[in-house]
Amino acid sequence: MPVRRRRSTTLAAAVATAAALGATALAGLGATTASAAERPLTGYELTWGIKQSYRTYVGMFGGFTPSGGASQAAGNGAFTFVDGTGTYDGSGHTVDLAFKGGLVSKSAAHGFEITFSDVRFDSKAGEVTADLKKVDTSQGAPRITEGDDVPLATVAVTREMTGMATTLTAEAGEYLGSASYAGAAGDPLTVVKKAAPEPSPTPTTSAPTTEPSPTASQTQTTEPQPSATQSSTAAPSPTATTGTSASASPSASASATATATPAPAQGAIADGTLGWGVKESFRAYVVGDIAKGRVTVSGGATQAGGNGAFTFTDATGTYDTDAGTLTASFRGAVNFRGHESNGAYGLDLTLSNLKATLDGGTGELTADVDSLGTRTEDVVLADLTARSADLSARDDVITVDGVAATLTGAGAKVFGNYPAGTALDGVDLSVALSEDAQLPDGGGTGTSGGSGGTGTSGGTGGAATTGGSTVGGTGSTVGGAGSTTGGLTGGGSLASTGSDLPGPALGAAAGVAVALGAGAVFAARKRRPRA
Repeated sequence: MPVRRRRSTTLAAAVATAAALGATALAGLGATTASAAERPLTGYELTWGIKQSYRTYVGMFGGFTPSGGASQAAGNGAFTFVDGTGTYDGSGHTVDLAFKGGLVSKSAAHGFEITFSDVRFDSKAGEVTADLKKVDTSQGAPRITEGDDVPLATVAVTREMTGMATTLTAEAGEYLGSASYAGAAGDPLTVVKKAAPEPSPTPTTSAPTTEPSPTASQTQTTEPQPSATQSSTAAPSPTATTGTSASASPSASASATATATPAPAQGAIADGTLGWGVKESFRAYVVGDIAKGRVTVSGGATQAGGNGAFTFTDATGTYDTDAGTLTASFRGAVNFRGHESNGAYGLDLTLSNLKATLDGGTGELTADVDSLGTRTEDVVLADLTARSADLSARDDVITVDGVAATLTGAGAKVFGNYPAGTALDGVDLSVALSEDAQLPDGGGTGTSGGSGGTGTSGGTGGAATTGGSTVGGTGSTVGGAGSTTGGLTGGGSLASTGSDLPGPALGAAAGVAVALGAGAVFAARKRRPRA
């Protein structure tokens, strides 16, 4: 039978709060009459990964599906909810915001589906909440648990509202399926105002309300402040930037054109790099509290920090830009080792001699595979799909970033836990067509790999091994408590620094001086109507 939990709201407290807010004047705006303390806010975004180890746990056999404008960062990263609206309380320097977008966390293998909606951030309460619906089929018949305004985490609120420490609640542990989450550190949380498009640099944009001027500070008590705030956080002035690029770009282009000797349309590859993380959840699993293993690179391969993606080097092969074909082999190896018992390992997998082929935008990624002492050469691990069939060179370098990689049947046998068709980390390719060509710095780190979103993907540890570097140690916990880094709890006001608005993230509200009666304030505190 469905179980439904709802948070209760104390009506008397809400009325008292509304009355207090309605009676507070907006200070520093030169108003001749008192106005309400609350001001409307719009256009905010909230980014939060919940908890990296939870995303890894779900990603092992399932995944996340954002909707309604919400999105997830590459590499199973953090989630962003959009179009935040609400109010700012100038007397207490607090905000209350509700965001659009939903999220479904689902794993058929573990028998659960959790839907997140109506995500809210209340800096006065120091918490982030959401409406949740969990369908649990792990015991057979579906068991449904629902809740409105479920507190997911307490937030250590800062004035800037970026990278705020979070601590998961008991309710989060209940819905996410692990009692150990209660009191555990969650991912950092950020709330920012989405930058508005800059106005076109035309003669008519000199009005103070649309284009900041050097004398903006002289009029800040009578003119709206959003433009000044946006100017301080946005890119340099359009006119200044345009003037710089206009004088520099043509000469640089002319110089390059005068000295460059284009490589032939086809020939041998002189050098190159391949960036690939295999799969972020697999890397986290290896160094996590289940496998308790390590990742080691050798033979010229490198790994990005934070248990990130790998870069394989010294490419050889052939290319044909007219035909849109490329075949490149790379040096370097990576070893995944874990599940140690009495000196023996249940997981000991090495990938080496990686080779990527592309023909008209599609191709394959192969490698030599050594698993528990059994070696198999040229195993097709993934099918590749580039965003474009074009392989044109620039400065004698062909660069193909963000190539989608999908696990093949042969690859599924190598990794065991992932079925064929599973999305792997994206592939970045850069190959030099001449000895003098300059490859991009770093050579690519795997578009969908690396740290990806907010939070960390496991600790680093273990001693360095001969011939390569090792990433290991306790790492992140798959489905467990994860990071042990404690976060500040509680919440409250955003610190005031002489202004009655909290930091650059909320600066765009400074020019709003609409008086709100107590009744309107109370209405603003109610939950946003469902669409």
